[in-house]
Amino acid sequence: MLTVSLGHASLTGPRARNEDFVGAVTPEGIDLESKGLLAVIADGVGGHADGREAAEFTVRSLLSDYYATPDTWAVPHALDKVISAANRWLVAQSAKRSETAGMATTLSAVVLRGRRWVIAHVGDSRVYLLRDGELKRLTQDHVWEHPELNTVLSRAVGLDQHLTIDFSEGELGEGDAFVMLTDGIWATLRDARIQAIVAKHADAQEAAFALAEAAVDGGAQDNSTALVLRVERLPHDTLRDSLARIRELPLPPQLKAGQEIDGLTVLDVLHDSRITLLYRVRDAAGDIYVLKTLHANADAHDAAALAHEEWIARRVTDATFPQVVPWEQRSHLYYLMSWHDGESLKQRLVRGHRFNAAEVAALGEKLLKGISALHRLAIIHRDIKPDNLHLGADGRLRILDLGVAASDGQNEGERFGEINNPGTPSYMAPELFATGDARLRASESSDLYAIGVTLYELATRKYPYGEIEPFQRPRFGDPVPPTRYRPDIPEWLESVLLKAVAREPERRFETAEEFLLALERGAHSPLQVARRRPLMERNPHFVLKIICALSLLANVIFLFKLFAP
Repeated sequence: MLTVSLGHASLTGPRARNEDFVGAVTPEGIDLESKGLLAVIADGVGGHADGREAAEFTVRSLLSDYYATPDTWAVPHALDKVISAANRWLVAQSAKRSETAGMATTLSAVVLRGRRWVIAHVGDSRVYLLRDGELKRLTQDHVWEHPELNTVLSRAVGLDQHLTIDFSEGELGEGDAFVMLTDGIWATLRDARIQAIVAKHADAQEAAFALAEAAVDGGAQDNSTALVLRVERLPHDTLRDSLARIRELPLPPQLKAGQEIDGLTVLDVLHDSRITLLYRVRDAAGDIYVLKTLHANADAHDAAALAHEEWIARRVTDATFPQVVPWEQRSHLYYLMSWHDGESLKQRLVRGHRFNAAEVAALGEKLLKGISALHRLAIIHRDIKPDNLHLGADGRLRILDLGVAASDGQNEGERFGEINNPGTPSYMAPELFATGDARLRASESSDLYAIGVTLYELATRKYPYGEIEPFQRPRFGDPVPPTRYRPDIPEWLESVLLKAVAREPERRFETAEEFLLALERGAHSPLQVARRRPLMERNPHFVLKIICALSLLANVIFLFKLFAP
């Protein structure tokens, strides 16, 4: 487990008020593993109305909101989102009240997670790293030289609507000391003195107080604040290291029923594609699982994608998804998932089952609750379709296959591809065909579109825009009303389905919760959705051509009558 000792000190010095603010969160357990330890230091812009308030608000916001971001976000991505939100609030407050004009603060944040550190920095507070007796500055001051003043900040939280944040990261080492200082200390003591003081005091609290006291005694003209973090012990492994280790495992040989691997007996092959293999396996206790692995021709990119898929699946703990099963005996590249008796919705369609409106609505509600949980983790499924929806013998709907799922932030900024193609054409939203690469524009909206197509298919056995073949570049007009295929579909459900599969994203449901509410309300509060848009809206170019043609015809007739004998 990561073990870090902290110490902080803040002295007002000759100033009438202390504009600095400092804070840290030292979580335990899963929060420490997934989000890490966060330490923040801020220096309110001197001479402005609410510098102290700006510093305190920004630090407190970051300390609380960072831990509310999804675990699937990379650390820089999460810090950027939270700091940018604080910046917008400060700018808005400055615009509201003239007395808070210039309400701004510097900010330096350090996250220690696993065996890595990440820094977010704005302004002229500083972060140093003392390693093996050598002090290294990890941040750059954002200042302009001024003829009458020492320096003027070029960047600060709250200074401008458009905030640019510096990010840096690196590997941790046992014994590392991170030293976070406001300018009252570093401008007075200089780097050599800072290094000597921190090296002299092994205790983090003693080091922080010694730095602040030395600055005041040395004639500091500003508040003097120090935050010191000493890394005492590193965890054995991190998610990034785990992914690297898993990727290096050898691929298992292609297995047949009755063969064994790592104490698991293969019962049958569930799926065999160009790259992936799924087996149904049983352990010595008789429990049954699904084993997912790769063919022998898979490359390092495929191995990384499988490891990343497992990482995403581990974070999705909602009961609407199969759960990853830890298996310590693993000696090959694969991972295990829980097994559930039942069949996919596609299999039900193939068997000839005719879903009625009540079944479609009930399945839609279950599906949307699961996708809502996925979206709250900032994960996009990208391949929702009846094949990937499993109705268990226990009556529970489960969403399968996160093989092409994408999260809003990847592990330490590393990007992984996917093993399979991202999406199935007939279920892909129209905007995904615009660039030819679904990865560039996949979003919550495109997931909701796929759900709409799926429910439409369950109700009608058709697609709203017809079947789309791979590599086809389709043109989308108006969706076919489902009552054309199933006249018994109630009007309220047709309205919901047409809104869900609208061509333009802005015409669809914005969130899974909104979609879910429309299904739950049903006939009691039906949606009002236009069945067919006006021609001018559907094809404005065609209308303009007609207008031009009519105008030309009218001019010809007019000229004919004008010059006729």
